Amino acid sequence: MKDAVHSEAEVRDLIDGFTRSLSGPDPSEAAGQLSRRCFIKFAAGAGGGLFFGIGSPTVTQAQPATTAAPAFVPGAYVRIAPDGKITLYAKNPEIGQGVKTAFGLILAEELDANWSDVNIEQSPIDASVYGVQMAGGSLSIPTNWMVLRQAGAGARAMLVAAAATRWGVPPSEITTNESMLLHSASNRRAGYGALASEAAALPVPDLQTLKLKERKAFKLLGKRHKGVDGLKIVTGQPLFGIDVQLPEMLVAVFQKCPAIYGKVGSANLDAVRRLPGVKDAFIVEGTGKPTEVSNGVAIVAKNTWSAISARRKLEVIWDESGASRDSWKGFSTQARELGKKLEGAQIVQAIGNVDEALATGRQVESFYTYGFVGHAQLEPQTSTAWYKKESSGDSIEIWAASQTPTNARNLLATVFGIPAGRVTIHQQRLGGGFGRRLVNDNVIEAAQISKQAGGLPVKLVSLREDDMAHDFFRPAGFMAFKGSLNDRGRIAAWNSHLVHFKSEGGAAVTAANWQANEFPALNVPRYRASQTLMPLRVPTGSWRAPGANTAGWVVQSFMHELSTAAKRDHVEFLLEVTGARHAGNTGTPPGRPVHVPERATAVIRAAAERSGWGKNSLPQGRALGIAFHFSHQGHFAEVAEVSVDAKKKITVHKVWVVGDIGPIVDLSSAENQCQGCVIDAISTMSLEITMENGRIEQKNFDQYPLGRMPITPVVDVHFLDTDYPPTGVGEPAFPPVAPAICNAVFTLTGQRIRTLPITREGYSI
Repeated sequence: MKDAVHSEAEVRDLIDGFTRSLSGPDPSEAAGQLSRRCFIKFAAGAGGGLFFGIGSPTVTQAQPATTAAPAFVPGAYVRIAPDGKITLYAKNPEIGQGVKTAFGLILAEELDANWSDVNIEQSPIDASVYGVQMAGGSLSIPTNWMVLRQAGAGARAMLVAAAATRWGVPPSEITTNESMLLHSASNRRAGYGALASEAAALPVPDLQTLKLKERKAFKLLGKRHKGVDGLKIVTGQPLFGIDVQLPEMLVAVFQKCPAIYGKVGSANLDAVRRLPGVKDAFIVEGTGKPTEVSNGVAIVAKNTWSAISARRKLEVIWDESGASRDSWKGFSTQARELGKKLEGAQIVQAIGNVDEALATGRQVESFYTYGFVGHAQLEPQTSTAWYKKESSGDSIEIWAASQTPTNARNLLATVFGIPAGRVTIHQQRLGGGFGRRLVNDNVIEAAQISKQAGGLPVKLVSLREDDMAHDFFRPAGFMAFKGSLNDRGRIAAWNSHLVHFKSEGGAAVTAANWQANEFPALNVPRYRASQTLMPLRVPTGSWRAPGANTAGWVVQSFMHELSTAAKRDHVEFLLEVTGARHAGNTGTPPGRPVHVPERATAVIRAAAERSGWGKNSLPQGRALGIAFHFSHQGHFAEVAEVSVDAKKKITVHKVWVVGDIGPIVDLSSAENQCQGCVIDAISTMSLEITMENGRIEQKNFDQYPLGRMPITPVVDVHFLDTDYPPTGVGEPAFPPVAPAICNAVFTLTGQRIRTLPITREGYSI
């Protein structure tokens, strides 16, 4: 049975900063089998030697942006120099998830390259060659797995053909090993560089005949590797958006109204322009869309210190007649009432007669609340733009740390009315993002400021306060549950009513709305999900494991309430639910159902076994909690060992993580992502963003305290060895953490945590 992945529609939503967790075809099918006519090669003189590539090693920027599947150009990924040095290109943004290393490993594996010969570089941004280039939704590996393997295998096939021609032997007698071509019968050997020019002159191979490696033949994949940028990072070499330096570059700061959609009434611009180091100060009118350019005041100075110092002297009188008046207190009060009734609610899914089962079975009822949260990425939003007015037409050059550079290029062309071919984007490494940099407002604003500053290169630097006040927040929500149990302690009916938000257009805000087949829709005999939407003007967006990060908590917490009411072991209860598909419940995407019940039950069993569930005696005052969730194509079960002291301080001592994501590409990175998910989830349990009168109340980390090193538990990570197509891991390990911890707290204390942040119920971590 094939695993489900996110559809092309979700990829587009991620690019636009509006994620919806949909399902779609297998990643190998989505990538497609490459046609022979799309497989091209390149040979070019360089000094006295020839570079061998399959396709051009230098990809032009002057191509129209498109979302259609591009012609496949393997040379965009592989280049071999005469001295044997191999350059491999990573097309997607590196955000700390390790994709730059992973892409190189996949290419090098099929190329049969010596990893020490390989250098990994960030590719240019070019939709006509690479298609959509993005980092989000844990989609990089599943959507590029087959393309990268074929690129590496195609390059290897051409090298083998070149060696066979030179030595006058059949290609079938040529083998490869660590960048060497070998003919054992004649004891001849040659390095890849020595055959580069001859390979480049040969006919293109038929891709349908390419033989990819079997998993048992992998030499690089599945092992631990150091990140290719690790040394550069720890030695402070310039990689990130904030590091960009250009000749005659200016630095800008941008002051927006504290309440979204507010505008500048007046400002002391003349006084600011006279301050030391300031080159200019002006009002930016904006486009009226937070995803593009907001209204505000820009200060352009010769350096960062001058710009920030001048901002402290800036005085603005804001026109808030059209600004947001959103209130967290108001939302909370309204949601409590809306959660009690279904009148006017949207029915998302209905299977069977839920009301009848609720009336006859043993009822369990609960109400959960989770707040808004911010992205709080380590590197604040930063982009460098150079808007150039030229006789041949305006052009824009951008140095951006964007999760969606393809979309940034398209949006720049649209907003400024110039051809996409005249927009050049240089992808920088991202100092964190977690979904914030799916939205390219900072990129567009930098270009606008550069234009208004007279066409000079300008680095727009956001302060932490800017990031906190003008984030695209994870949406809050309020979930009312009703469930019933039959006389055997099994779920007879499930009813969930989500109260959350709608945008000004009337649609549910992204990354929050309930999916039609949200677990356990297909796993219980009677199921109903509904939602009621409240108006919201504060912008929201995708946040690590969008949708699933809250769905996993409420569903798995209530699942534990049901098993507790039934007086059943929770592992047994989970296995029963996840392993079942009831007659008639043959749902299809969209949604986050458990597509492969066997995978779900396997990770639950493995997590229980590794943690000693029901077997090992724990130290006094400790308990275990378990939770499962399927999201972003990954099946994960996690067990948390916790204790709670008299002051309601929760200590998470250890977390066991078991996942099924198919073949592992880089074990070090995969483990790291799971560890990061655990720590991030623990930290987020104490965090919230609130707003009153449209103003965000948390200004910096003193009011939004991220978890520090002492909260870090021991994290035991284990992956099941399966042959399903590989999937991402930066997000699916996140959702089970909070419910596992909360379930353990209930086992210890008898008190159910139904509010995030847990500080609202007097707990701390």
